[in-house]
Parts: sequence; structure tokens; C-alpha cells
Amino acid sequence: MLVDSHCHLDFPDFEGEVDALVARAKEAGVGLMVTICTRPSQAEAVITLAERHESVFCAIGLHPHHVTTEGLPEEDSLVVLAEHPKVVALGETGLDYHYDRSPREHQQESFRRHIRAARRGGVPFVVHSRNADVDTAAILEEEASGQVPGVMHCFSSGRELADKAIELGLYISLSGIVTFRNSGALREITTDVPLDRLLVETDAPFLAPVPMRGKRNEPAYVVHTAAVVAQLKNLSEEAFAAASTDNFFRLFPKARTCE
Repeated sequence: MLVDSHCHLDFPDFEGEVDALVARAKEAGVGLMVTICTRPSQAEAVITLAERHESVFCAIGLHPHHVTTEGLPEEDSLVVLAEHPKVVALGETGLDYHYDRSPREHQQESFRRHIRAARRGGVPFVVHSRNADVDTAAILEEEASGQVPGVMHCFSSGRELADKAIELGLYISLSGIVTFRNSGALREITTDVPLDRLLVETDAPFLAPVPMRGKRNEPAYVVHTAAVVAQLKNLSEEAFAAASTDNFFRLFPKARTCE
């Protein structure tokens, strides 16, 4: 079994198709998926979606792009959301200095609040980081310090951030980017990440892997990313699927209800 550790099934791209997406994923050997809420104002709808499907869990958080429009999240409210049995993590949170759609200081404060709420709620946190390696590493060290687990989602940053995340006990999740021809640096980092810290994801509907590149991504396509990572780690596809699934349950223990 494979797990798609990060997708966005609530996005308009999939309206009216979630049942079919879940069925295609199961047929492809993708037994579980985590759909990510990017705005707390939409948390109820995302949780309801997860409740309708045994194989779907969710994470609730505020994407750095939306901090300005949504306002800084209340830590106590995040802790309450983390109590729901289908909510296996808080996020995605983090920093995006590529688009800077929210002031950096607001992104940083939101990031800190998610980590603190995750610690209090006993769940991991999901990190988005783009063009913000130094500040991401600093906040992780100050707020997480190896005391609360997390995952660097859709990792495409530099080696120093990968090393710091691993040092602090975080996991590295790889998306379809690792299958792209111009991803040599990311592939080199992947070969050095300990096997017990690796996850795979689609970030669907974005970043469809080769050979699906250019199409709308979906959870079933995570098999292509996993195949490339398995090759990089000198493993059979079956061995990597087993290892990455074990990693998933270690990071997201609330999902063990479907193990």
C-alpha cells in the first residue's frame, strides 16, 4: 500500500469527483490520503469530506498565502480542531517568500502558532516552505526543537534545510517534482535522506509527476513519484511502499484506525 500524504481534495478542480478519485487511488494501490485544508474558515467542509471516506484523513491549517485574508489563527481554536478523530495534523503552515502574498512577519507568527498548537494538541504539523529556508529553519529550531513532529511537505528546498529538518525530527515528503528532469539537486538530497524519514505525496491537483506531467494531478498518481524515489534509494517499489507507509503511520498515529 502507498499513502498520498498531502493532497487538496476540497479544491474546485475536484468538485463532484471525490468518490471517483478515491476509487481510482484504491485501484492504483493508494490506500490512504490526507487532504489538506488551507483556510480554517473551510475546516468544517474539509472534515465533512474526510468523514465521508474511510481512507481519507485531513489536516487543518492556514496557508501562508491566506494569512492576510483570513487573519492570524487563534492557537486555542487550532487545538480544538486537532481533537477531531479525522484531523491527523495541523497545517499546512509555514513561509512563502516567493509570492509574499502575506507580510512575512504575519506568516512567521502564524507558523509559530501552528507549531505551538500542534504540541498542545498532540498532533504533527505540516510545513510549506518556499524561498524561505533560513527563516523556516530558525522557527523550526525555536518552536519545535525535536519536541513536536512535523513534515516538510513537497520538499524542494536546499540541503541545509533538509539536514536541519531531519536533525529536529521532521520528515521529508516528496512530490512529483522529484520526477522532473531538472530536479537533479533534489534527487541528490533524496538519496541522502534516511529512509525512515521519507514520505510521498501528490499535492494534487498540482505538480503531476512524469509521465502524467501537464495533466491535473490526483492521488492515484503518487505511484509514479514513489517509483522514482524507490529507484533513488535502491529499493524495489514494494519495499519503498512498505517503508514509506510505516513512516506515515509513525508520523500520523491517529490514522492507524485504517491500518
